[in-house]
Amino acid sequence: MESVVLHAATVFMGLFAIMNPIANVPIFLSLTIDDDEKTTATVALRAVILAFMIVALFSVAGKLIFELFGITLPAFQITGGLLVFLIGFHMLQGNHSRVQHPSEEEKNKSQEAALNIAVSPLAMPILAGPGTIATAMNFSARGGLTGAVITIAMFAILCAVTYVLFVFGEKFVAYIGAGALGVITRLMGLILAVIGTRMVIEGLRGALGHAV
Repeated sequence: MESVVLHAATVFMGLFAIMNPIANVPIFLSLTIDDDEKTTATVALRAVILAFMIVALFSVAGKLIFELFGITLPAFQITGGLLVFLIGFHMLQGNHSRVQHPSEEEKNKSQEAALNIAVSPLAMPILAGPGTIATAMNFSARGGLTGAVITIAMFAILCAVTYVLFVFGEKFVAYIGAGALGVITRLMGLILAVIGTRMVIEGLRGALGHAV
């Protein structure tokens, strides 16, 4: 039981660090700056639901995707680890990685309805970006059915936290201040870099084990 709780906590922290809902609050606010409270809440809800569906799908179908494309777990761990490390490295410098976050052009609203931003860029790639998907698939693949269930459950909790942060984003940013937000972003970056390094080490160990 203790190992399951510890694993769940590790999964939650890993997904929290890679998705970084706190640092995404200013992005969400900039995308919904001209919307009323009701529209903002609807956009936030749709975005987290879509992100959850995307990550849940990849968590469940991760093994199938591996088999379909002939991908081995060690290879995915090494590639995913490098990707996660890169995102964490950029966050440590106070920047957003282009792998996980869209460009300024992609953030600009088009002439379509305001709710469309819930799909892109919010749900994908801001919330359910490549780094988040890679991390979720890695956790799920390592733990079998239990690992997949824990990963999906932890991401569901994270989506709920993200929704609350988005809805009360203005008050949250005003309360903690820009300086504290930068510190949190760098801390998340450090955690990500460590997680990415661990994934690479595990991947190399697995690859060398198969080669022997």
